[in-house]
Amino acid sequence: MDITTITSFRPARSRSDLRLNEGEVFIAGGTWLMSEPLPGTTGFVDLTTLDWPEIELTDDGLRVGATCTIARFLAWSEGRAADLPPVPAEWAAAHLVADAAHALLASFKIWNTATVGGNVCRSFAAGAMISLGAALDATAVIWTPDGGERRMPVAEVPTGNGTNVLAPGEVLRALEFPASALRSTVRLRKIALAELGRSGAVVTGRVDEDGASVFTLTAATAAPTVLRFAALPDAATLAASVGSVSGYYTDPLGSADWRRGVSIEFAERIRAELEEAV
Repeated sequence: MDITTITSFRPARSRSDLRLNEGEVFIAGGTWLMSEPLPGTTGFVDLTTLDWPEIELTDDGLRVGATCTIARFLAWSEGRAADLPPVPAEWAAAHLVADAAHALLASFKIWNTATVGGNVCRSFAAGAMISLGAALDATAVIWTPDGGERRMPVAEVPTGNGTNVLAPGEVLRALEFPASALRSTVRLRKIALAELGRSGAVVTGRVDEDGASVFTLTAATAAPTVLRFAALPDAATLAASVGSVSGYYTDPLGSADWRRGVSIEFAERIRAELEEAV
């Protein structure tokens, strides 16, 4: 779409370039920003020119730059990016990147442009990278306008369907995934009312090396829901926990009751798979 209100475009080269003038917004892939009118927006500040590393392996796990495209993240996870560090063999949960990416309603053209950080910052309930980050206890690294930095769980960034905690001028710098979660056994299930429709419910479950388990609900609830257990719960306990969650909502993509029902069903299927796997 032609955004007729835009009169300026600035490439950011350093943090000092991230001070927004009135009417400016940040842009990276721009797949949402360029899809509809933006009244009141008069300028774009390009984050991709900061040249943040796409994938970094650290002592603590994995760091993904917010401007890394979903296509590049997927290629790395599948061993198809020769110029990026290889996936450590013990990171059994790396396959979840592909599972989450395929839960995103988007063509390959969108994958090659949309960024990991943009998907999180748009904060739609069905955001695929939100599902991934919440499932693997990722941390959002956020740059603040005063030159500082703050961190919080990716699961806590969205506050509703399309809303989040980011203050004006804040920038999502990276997502950090702990190695312990990447070594876990994990499963994902998703469903949409239409064959090629946006996900109406995405449920993930994982079992860590210490036996603790984590189940997450996204798309079905307006904001991510994370359920933690000291061990893999029995069927009744899990069903009661998933069923009692608040935040199931109704929209053209599914009713609240339907989202609740399929979430309970998928959580149990995942629980059974994890029970066999571990």
